[in-house]
Parts: sequence; structure tokens; C-alpha cells
Amino acid sequence: MQELEELQQKLLAMGSLVESSIHASVLTLVERRARHAEVVWRNEEHINHSEIEVDDLATQLLALQQPMARDLRFLTATIKINTDLERMGDLAVNIVQRALALIDLPEVKPLIDIPNMARLAEEMVRKSLDAFVNRDADLARTVLLSDDSVDRLRTSVYRELIDLMQQNPPIIPQGVDLILISRHLERIADHATNVAEDTLFLVKGIDVRHHAEAMS
Repeated sequence: MQELEELQQKLLAMGSLVESSIHASVLTLVERRARHAEVVWRNEEHINHSEIEVDDLATQLLALQQPMARDLRFLTATIKINTDLERMGDLAVNIVQRALALIDLPEVKPLIDIPNMARLAEEMVRKSLDAFVNRDADLARTVLLSDDSVDRLRTSVYRELIDLMQQNPPIIPQGVDLILISRHLERIADHATNVAEDTLFLVKGIDVRHHAEAMS
């Protein structure tokens, strides 16, 4: 069905914008350059517009085409993935806001775990969308496994920053912003996991929320 292909292409274009926003938001933090934030602001408007377009087209197809079996699963998955992508875009905005607040303040510590979290989260987003497009259940499962690695890094960031803030209270504002950034990256990884789960539902017709059957 030509309309389904069009819908998928719109979703992929939106996903590309989201990936770009995530990358630019973290570059703002790591390089301490406000110019990277411009990419996030520009993409945010396009992402919001794309969400409405994808939702409208998917809803029309559900109502008018009365799809069956896999086409129905595809439309259901697309609507859910559309929401996850929009929320990832919002989280990139949250990250860049915190990064901009940190630019003119002294560095608390060398950034290691947060860039690693960002790399993993970006990789999860890319892989989850690739898995969706290619109907690749095995690739989707690797995304579920990566989520645990992001969670461990987030815990490491939290513990280290809490220790630093206890030892040096003046850095608390920077520490809180960095903790929030790590939390936003963790949430991006969670949304990428949702996309992978929806892909497994599309390909296998199984519900793997909470990873119950992710390895089956």
C-alpha cells in the first residue's frame, strides 16, 4: 500500500531530526558552544509538525482502509513510535536548556559517563528505527539489552555527582543540571526501547513490554 510507505518515510524523516537534536544537545554540553543549540531549536518545530502529520495520516488510514493483520499492527506501532519520537525531541530540548545554563559556569569534572550515555542512547535510537524499517527482530532485541547499560551509567553519574556536591556545596547547581541531563538521556533510551518493543510486536506479534519475552 503506497500510503503505508509514505507514512513510514515521514516517520523516518522525523526520526532523523530527533537523532540530530539529541546529538546537538550533547555537543552543546561537551563543547560548551551555544551555536549547537540552534539545531535543537530549529528541529523542534519540524518534529512537532511531523508528529501531527504522521498521526493524522495513520489515523486516516485506520479509519478509511480498515487494515487487517500486519498492516494493522504497522499502523498501531507507527502511532506509538510517533509519540516516542516526539518525546525524545522534547528531551533533547531539556538537555540543551541545561547545557546552556552550564556554559558560563566552572566545570565540575571531566565529562566521561554522560557522553558515553549519549553515544549509547543515540545508537539505540538509530538501531530501533533501523529495526523497524527492516522488520529486524534480532536488531530490536539488541536495543533492549543496551537499555541496561544506559541505566548503569546513569546510576554511576548520579552517585559520583552526589559525592562531589557533598564535598563541595558551591557546585550543587552544576551538579543538579548534570544529574538532570543524565536523567533525560536515560529517558531517551527508554523511548528507544519502546520503539524496539513495538518493532517486535510488528514482526513477531508478541508483547515484550518489561522484556518478559525479549530473549525468546
